[in-house]
Amino acid sequence: MSTQAYWGRWRDRAQVERQLAGSWKVVGAYEKGTGAMAGFARAVSDGIALAYLADVFVLDGARGHGLGKALVKAMIDDGPGAEFRWMLHTADAHELYRRFGFTEPDVTYMERPGKNAPISES
Repeated sequence: MSTQAYWGRWRDRAQVERQLAGSWKVVGAYEKGTGAMAGFARAVSDGIALAYLADVFVLDGARGHGLGKALVKAMIDDGPGAEFRWMLHTADAHELYRRFGFTEPDVTYMERPGKNAPISES
């Protein structure tokens, strides 16, 4: 992730571990034969009504087989959180998320961008 995901290149292992420890839900995807991790996603939430989908990631070799769709479904449609308001940021996967009902924000949405963590590359 720290070398492949545009949104994670600035994070070191300790930072990722802190993010995972503070997450509300984490889902991993593993290769059947080897047990090696092929992808994961995480979310932060208040546990009642609101959640933020973050860090959906699939290794290059595992892409194109529906793993990203399965991860998003597991995160937002399966188990706790299926009725929540979900948010996310993405620079390159809009069509994937639209399949799950995500749309661009309307006039009621405001955001204060982070000062130290880039959301995307130019």
